[in-house]
Amino acid sequence: MPVPVPHQRTVVLPHQAGPVDDACAPDAQVAGAPGAGAATDRSAPAPEAAAGRNVPATEPLLGEEQVPAERGPVNQGLTLLLIGEDPNSHVPDMWDWAGRKVRLRTARNLTEAERLLTDDVHCILLDLSPAEPADRDPERTGTGDELGTLRKVLRLAPSHAVLVLTYETDAERAAEAVRVGAQDYLFRDELDGAVLSRAVRYAVERKRADLAQRQLTESRMLAQENARLERGLLPTPLLDGSDLRFAACYRPGRSRALLGGDFYDTVRTPDGTVHAMIGDVCGHGPDEAALGVELRIAWRALTFAGLSGDELLATLQKVLEHERSDDEIFATLCTVDISADGHHAGLSLAGHPAPLLARAGLPPQLLPYEFGGPALGLLPNARWPRRQVELGASWSLMMYTDGLIEGRIGKGNQRLGQEGMTELVGRRMAAGLQGEELLDAAVREVRDLNGGELTDDVAVLLLDRR
Repeated sequence: MPVPVPHQRTVVLPHQAGPVDDACAPDAQVAGAPGAGAATDRSAPAPEAAAGRNVPATEPLLGEEQVPAERGPVNQGLTLLLIGEDPNSHVPDMWDWAGRKVRLRTARNLTEAERLLTDDVHCILLDLSPAEPADRDPERTGTGDELGTLRKVLRLAPSHAVLVLTYETDAERAAEAVRVGAQDYLFRDELDGAVLSRAVRYAVERKRADLAQRQLTESRMLAQENARLERGLLPTPLLDGSDLRFAACYRPGRSRALLGGDFYDTVRTPDGTVHAMIGDVCGHGPDEAALGVELRIAWRALTFAGLSGDELLATLQKVLEHERSDDEIFATLCTVDISADGHHAGLSLAGHPAPLLARAGLPPQLLPYEFGGPALGLLPNARWPRRQVELGASWSLMMYTDGLIEGRIGKGNQRLGQEGMTELVGRRMAAGLQGEELLDAAVREVRDLNGGELTDDVAVLLLDRR
């Protein structure tokens, strides 16, 4: 059995209820029997416009600066889709905000409705009332097939506003329709142009607000999931049994991010050695942050496997080469392994700034950098010498990424640099600051000197022995 071809008729509709000129009658004609001919849509100037009269403006005009952009260009006017079994179902007359005819598409079933549901449809009117008033049954409970049809319409057009039409005697069913998901309901007994105009406008705006709120809620939930994920990827120091004190400060350069391309970690192996690492993947995006996490986890696994120095860094370079998305991606790294007695340490540098060491009673100083190797990922057969460093009985060792030293001083081009950072931290230490308080104060002063937030990721790690 062939599916009837849905027809589209253009309705000449005054915006407000009241007397209507005969010239306002619909002028669209459908050739042939219902459903047998092609849809016809002939537009003519509104009678008021043709006569040089203004459209009444007691009510805000339907569609005036209210039509969502995704429902088609405003200059094409409004389009309503009526879904109902009665092809002669009467809809009160309306005008759009520009005095043009409001286009009305009619569909007798969901198959026709799906074919007519294009992007320029602003609202769907679903007729839940019987074709003849005599068919109304006051005993109906509102849970029949009509609400099933409404659910199908909502699934078919999740982003469209939906109004339901019914009779006042079916008030319970109308209220249930709103609970199911319709924006509003209208009683056919009381329907006029002004009521329908307001209802359509409010329904469209309410649907737009609902969609915006839903998108906002989904975005917040996604942000919360990402935040939990990023927090889970941040390191937890494993220093059980060590007398060293640990503090860290981490500031991603990406807006609203918790994780950047900088990474650090600290673990204690069964022989009592404390291993610390800090690194920086070039770049500031999520890919760099993910690669930083991979390198940190690989470092921890290799450290527990007994690797250190050149052997460990050479293996990390292989990990980087396999995991990076571009051959130009590289990472700098600084590793320190502190002996169980805490008096000396081994230092390996891979293109990374040297740590800052402050011994008891002495100003902080930078450890030697001359014996370092290149950044990971630059040279295929590179070597990274391990240098022995005497720490003493009481000391503080600060490891950091270049985001801490590349901030500017004032509005000029001068950067803070390692010397400026050393002097800044020395002053804070002389003032008695320690641990996280020292790191927070140092990073805050660097940011103030820069005249605002630092654009690069910043990671700082501090180990103390007192």
